[in-house]
Amino acid sequence: MENKVINNKTALDKLLVIISAAIILGSVIFYNSYPMISALIRTLIILAGIGLSIIVLYQSRTGKDIWEFILSARVELRKIIWPSRQETTQMTIVVVVFTFIMSIFFWALDMFLLWATRLLTGQGV
Repeated sequence: MENKVINNKTALDKLLVIISAAIILGSVIFYNSYPMISALIRTLIILAGIGLSIIVLYQSRTGKDIWEFILSARVELRKIIWPSRQETTQMTIVVVVFTFIMSIFFWALDMFLLWATRLLTGQGV
């Protein structure tokens, strides 16, 4: 049996995604093309473009899929058990100590290899 992925995106969905991207692109081009207009007004136009783009994108299947993903990500984020302040402090100390120990090890290894190279090449005599 073949595993087929059903593509339920219609031409209208693709067109809505393109229009959404064009709205954002148009607002950014407008922002950069008219520097004589107040930066506040140009920024508000970009924000309005983003808002309109989100509304247009949500009308497509892709936009609805993105929204469902965001909602499910929020649900998963709530399931995370964050470490306490004490656990975070302890792990930070462990990382700092391990980093210090490894830096000493690699420094010693480097000194040994430098000594061995000089000994083998006769440059360190």
